[in-house]
Amino acid sequence: MQSATLLLEDGTRYGGRLSGFAKPVSGEVVFNTGMVGYTESLTDPSYSGQILCLTYPLVGNYGVPPAFESSRIQASALVVSELAEEYSHAMAEKSLPQWLREQGIPCLSGIDTRALTKRLRSRGCMLGRIELEAEQAPFEDPNLRNLVADVSCTTRIVYPGGPKTVVLVDCGAKGSIVKELHARGLTVIRVPWDHDFLAEDYDALFVSNGPGDPAACGAAIENLKRALQGSKPVMGICLGHQLMALAAGAHTYKLKFGHRGHNQPCLEEGTGRCFITSQNHGYAVDTATLPEGWDAWFTNANDGSNEGMRHRSKPFLSVQFHPEAAPGPVDCGPLFDRFVSMIP
Repeated sequence: MQSATLLLEDGTRYGGRLSGFAKPVSGEVVFNTGMVGYTESLTDPSYSGQILCLTYPLVGNYGVPPAFESSRIQASALVVSELAEEYSHAMAEKSLPQWLREQGIPCLSGIDTRALTKRLRSRGCMLGRIELEAEQAPFEDPNLRNLVADVSCTTRIVYPGGPKTVVLVDCGAKGSIVKELHARGLTVIRVPWDHDFLAEDYDALFVSNGPGDPAACGAAIENLKRALQGSKPVMGICLGHQLMALAAGAHTYKLKFGHRGHNQPCLEEGTGRCFITSQNHGYAVDTATLPEGWDAWFTNANDGSNEGMRHRSKPFLSVQFHPEAAPGPVDCGPLFDRFVSMIP
């Protein structure tokens, strides 16, 4: 394996060994604290444009079982402490390094991921690039472009189910969201992020997760503004939560280093109940800017950031975390049931 370097925009360098596909890449360097679930995380469209550092020291020991959230790896690159060439799993089809090579994704291993994570926690998420010996990529901030347009579906897709229909606005939707909605007897109409879904014949609306700055999704925000003037149930998760907040008139902001992992504690307002949630986002809703008629629903127990909102009189609700998990705890799976119960 050839040597390579991860260079952060503050000048910090981390040398390691290059596995996967040999090419220079750049992106936003972020970390995920999950112990498992690297196949789901790598294929999560919310990681588009990002160099993903996994904090768990050994990655790849169970190979690549068919547990994907989209049809390809979405992260720009992977950074790990130790990458396992050998693997053991009843459903694994190949090794992680083999899969990375096939997908054209570089992986930097053999670096001190603990030191990298501590730096990102103290300085905040930074731009970075993986440099090879002879070539390098320029620094590029992926959040300056509309990443959602890169990962959304391009055509209308129908998943036939029961008599009630939900439109899924695909801003980079994980496959597990479709599975959760379909498993509850709904016909799902999956549409591109900028599709005029109000022209569809539907009973409820669901806005998916996705990558990047929610402010870049102007067309989706304008469509949601119109939807919030009506009374059909609307639910959003992750980026969908942020888009609903912007459509309602609230503001969003960039978190210092984001929330990415499977153990984020969230307190439900009014009950004091704490849920352990799976998360992957770099932006958050400013609770203080929620307009009249909207209340904060969940709050992050670690940093006090907003994790959900709901309307006082209309069937509108959203959460910042992932109730579909995959990977992660299933504490919040019943939120899908709550959404379905609101559909007339």
